[in-house]
Amino acid sequence: MARLFGTDGIRGVAGVDLTADLARSVAAAAVAELAPNRAPLVAVGRDPRESGSWLQEAIIGGLTAAGADVVLLGVVPTPAVARAVADGVPGLDRRPEFGVVISASHNPAPDNGIKLFGPGGLKLDEAGERAIEARVERVLPPAAASTVGRVVADLGAEPGWYVDAVVATEPRRLDGLRVVVDCANGAAASVAAQVYSRAGADVTAINTDLSGSRINDACGALHPESLRSAVAEHSADIGIAHDGDADRCLAMTGSGLLVDGDGIVAVLALDLHRRHALRGNAVVVTVMSNLGLTKALRPYGIDVVVTPVGDRHVAERMRADDLALGGEQSGHIVLLDHASTGDGVLTALHLMGAVVASGQSLGELAAVVDRLPQVLVNVAVADARRALAEATAAVQSAEQELGDDGRILVRASGTEPVVRVMVEAPTDAVAREVADRIASRLG
Repeated sequence: MARLFGTDGIRGVAGVDLTADLARSVAAAAVAELAPNRAPLVAVGRDPRESGSWLQEAIIGGLTAAGADVVLLGVVPTPAVARAVADGVPGLDRRPEFGVVISASHNPAPDNGIKLFGPGGLKLDEAGERAIEARVERVLPPAAASTVGRVVADLGAEPGWYVDAVVATEPRRLDGLRVVVDCANGAAASVAAQVYSRAGADVTAINTDLSGSRINDACGALHPESLRSAVAEHSADIGIAHDGDADRCLAMTGSGLLVDGDGIVAVLALDLHRRHALRGNAVVVTVMSNLGLTKALRPYGIDVVVTPVGDRHVAERMRADDLALGGEQSGHIVLLDHASTGDGVLTALHLMGAVVASGQSLGELAAVVDRLPQVLVNVAVADARRALAEATAAVQSAEQELGDDGRILVRASGTEPVVRVMVEAPTDAVAREVADRIASRLG
């Protein structure tokens, strides 16, 4: 069968690409692969999309038919499910062995998806995903009655356990800090304002509709315009923008400047560095991170380790090198001392803690990153491997021209028949000229 898993789980239009039969089969396959020969407890959570309820029923059917018991976490951020697997949930007599999230993250409302967290609350690696794909059948066969599991707890109305856990990770108080949080009409609406208020901030929450029909609709991390207006209206010190499942965040200064994942990593890295808590004196980022971040951290002796795109790769490298901080430009930030995966609510809390402790504004702290102009060109190709080979000489020549003052990334897309050319350079004009020159060798 064609690959089901993309960069971050399975996604598609609910009822078309992602059907109830497929959801049941994936759930049953996950039990067979992740908990063979035993009856595991599985944590299930979702964002508020309208399709989430019937997909959840399908997931429950697949899990219980395969012999698993289920704890329902309700509408919670994706990282809440990972935390339930990693640390357990107060009041439960056993810890979930793996977790299932029903969410399409930043995608529009008609889409939905399935994400899986294995033992320890870790995202599955590619081998684990392929193993589950190999077990999936389009129609789940009926199970013997003796193997059927059950729903043992429904915590959907009680996300306080997650709020408590996140607040406990940041002892610094946010008293006096005025915050606007854009919940993207998604899972953050169930917990974000509670977390920030409990920490002492004066919080205004916007886009908190949990009906599911408006998730990510002209709001949240992909659409910061409404956050910018609300920050100005409320004279806020900082704005926070989450995506639909709240596994990432972007920030906004009081003057309305957007701070992306690179800026957030820089502020958190320097905060940890000052407190002698940046293990390995290094951070992990992806190939899409701006060279300005590397240059900003260099004077402090902080190394920047680069991985392929995807917060899964970031977290894997962090664990391998025993590092505390990593993230993506898109706002997936991993604080490995406090979570097993990217958590937007946790990230925002620690970012605000760093701001308050510094005595400076977010804008002053984030200014340490002087972003290089970046140009991205997508080139349609029939054969990506051949196109990349033909452009090798042009890429090498341009890299020599830019030296340490720029960066070039040429890679085949994993989702469409294009090659992406990304160039960073001292000026927009130079970046555009180099990108167009390389692109002309690809077409």
